[in-house]
Amino acid sequence: MPMTDEPPPLRPPLSRPIRAALLAAGWCCVGLGIIGLIVPLMPGTVFLIIAAACFTRASPRFELWLLTHPRLGPPVAAWRRHGAVSPRSKAVAVSSIALSGALLWLTQAPLYVKMGTTIILVAVVTFLLTRPSGPGLTPP
Repeated sequence: MPMTDEPPPLRPPLSRPIRAALLAAGWCCVGLGIIGLIVPLMPGTVFLIIAAACFTRASPRFELWLLTHPRLGPPVAAWRRHGAVSPRSKAVAVSSIALSGALLWLTQAPLYVKMGTTIILVAVVTFLLTRPSGPGLTPP
């Protein structure tokens, strides 16, 4: 396929209900992301990445706000640019997942629930640990 100087085709505009739903989801995720930055065992960055994805289509203004926010923006921007997760975030996430998995095994949950959940948790940890730490991210 030959290269051209033409920009890619624009996406059709979103309907009002879809835009409103994306905005609501984005702001809910921002709220959850802020809570996750404060509360241990709750992921904050994941929700901020989802919020940015919602804002991408629904509101470029809010997307820009999130990406340039001094506290909330850097991890989202690092994820977008490099698929990177800071070493501190990796350590907190892996520790939280390990603690959650250990607590699960202390419950009366059926064995198939424990095994299935453990497989999912191991997959999540594997994915997380294979992400780059990325340029410009602060080590723990």
